[in-house]
Amino acid sequence: MRDFDGAKTLIEEIKKEFGRLDILVNNAGITKDKSLMMMNKEDWSDVIDTNLTGVFNTTRACIITFLKQKNGNIVNMSSVSGIHPLPGQVNYAAAKAGVIGFTKSLAKEVAPYNIRVNAVAPGFIETEMTAELGDKSWKKFVNMIPLHRFGTSDEVAKAVLFLLSDESQYITGQVLQLDGGLGI
Repeated sequence: MRDFDGAKTLIEEIKKEFGRLDILVNNAGITKDKSLMMMNKEDWSDVIDTNLTGVFNTTRACIITFLKQKNGNIVNMSSVSGIHPLPGQVNYAAAKAGVIGFTKSLAKEVAPYNIRVNAVAPGFIETEMTAELGDKSWKKFVNMIPLHRFGTSDEVAKAVLFLLSDESQYITGQVLQLDGGLGI
């Protein structure tokens, strides 16, 4: 996703194999959390290049097909950190906030072509990334969430599927926060 030409090649291979392209879900993401004063250029660039530039690369590779078809559906994975960032995540928060801006701007640009663009902003979800949290941090975060639990990957998948379905045909340019109330 970080390589412009690689993303283009991937999309061309998908179109060749399936004969068409109808949806894009931008779901690649990494973290390299630390305070800004400890963050080096590589930590900044790795997160921005994967989490934000990757969205540009894959979307750019798909958009001409969607415009020609006058149809398409894009869901970008952002994060509640792009809306309500935590300290020590300036690179991650900047990238995920950028995904939100990208989503809203592109939605306005391509809506006349029947292309919908939305984002999902998960909070704390049970993943390999959050499994690395220690018990103390895990308890701290769970206590911050009004529903007092982490979400599941199934819950995230269902939100993405909803945005890709015909049931959401009148929704574009929106950010669905899936965070157990963390952002309230």
